[in-house]
Amino acid sequence: MAEGFLKRFDGDLKVFSAGTRPASEIHPLAIKVMSESGIDLNGRHPKSVDPYPDMDFDYVITVCDHAKETCPIFTGKVNHRLHMGFEDPANFVGTEDEILDFFRKIRDEIKDVFWDFYQNRLKS
Repeated sequence: MAEGFLKRFDGDLKVFSAGTRPASEIHPLAIKVMSESGIDLNGRHPKSVDPYPDMDFDYVITVCDHAKETCPIFTGKVNHRLHMGFEDPANFVGTEDEILDFFRKIRDEIKDVFWDFYQNRLKS
């Protein structure tokens, strides 16, 4: 979700999104709630962080609650390391409507936090 929003804010940004334990596919509710925000995740697939640790980055940002602890060591040049933790909506338990609402809540939190990040740290 963060990648989708950052690319929406500024199409010139180079954004890489990857996980320490990526799922086999993007959660259908993530696709649904991002579509509601005008961002199409269809055809995209979760990626592993494994190819990235030797690359150089301006920012390495962890977003899942547990990712900060399980993120590999980046040996390339990293100017800033940030943790912006969000609950994983895929782990939420409830009725279908409650789960969908929770996905929307996390989507909106991610959008707000990354908009602030973009405005205050990235926008030229």
